[in-house]
Amino acid sequence: MDNKQYMNKVHRAGAVWNLSMTGILLAFPILVCIIFNVMPDWHGFFLGLLATMPMYWAVGVIEVITYVPMLGAGGSYLSFVTGNISNVKLPCALNALDSAGVKANSEEGEVISTIAIAVSSIVTTIIIVIGVILIVPLTPVLNSPVLEPAFAQIIPALFGALGVVFISRNWKIAVVPCIIMLAAFIAVPALNSSTVGIMVPVSAVITIVATRIMYKKTNWLNK
Repeated sequence: MDNKQYMNKVHRAGAVWNLSMTGILLAFPILVCIIFNVMPDWHGFFLGLLATMPMYWAVGVIEVITYVPMLGAGGSYLSFVTGNISNVKLPCALNALDSAGVKANSEEGEVISTIAIAVSSIVTTIIIVIGVILIVPLTPVLNSPVLEPAFAQIIPALFGALGVVFISRNWKIAVVPCIIMLAAFIAVPALNSSTVGIMVPVSAVITIVATRIMYKKTNWLNK
């Protein structure tokens, strides 16, 4: 099988599974309404949708533009189906690509990224199953005040470790997005860890724009 045939199969399978997952997600509220013979307040529903839909559509478009070049086609399809892209799938894929010394847009990178995200999804599912089984006996331990600060720092620690690796390669590119994001989080305290799914793509767009301007500026100065 050549690369073109492989990519055609990836796109076909990815489209089928993403559309299937969309149908499954929409089927649950529809079945609840049918089984319990209840319907939402459509006026309130559309008012809420009108307030939230533009943000999520914008983030959805930005995430595709941001994540696909880093994850590859197969990895992106898997990530959008299984979720937890910014805090699980993306770090796993980037670490696998870095360890293998390949780029995401290469044939090798496409395969490695897909395998890394697939393994990550399997491991996540296994951990969730174990967590569901052990949630009752582990609840006192997980709610311990001693461990609470550690759980609050999991995502910062994860991205901090990745940041050291990738920022050290070209720290000049990281200056502008770091300053803007720090200013945004300081100026707007409501931007906390729960908004990381939105802020990561926004930061990526800022980085791309700033890098492009720096690249153009450098070329202009070198003329």
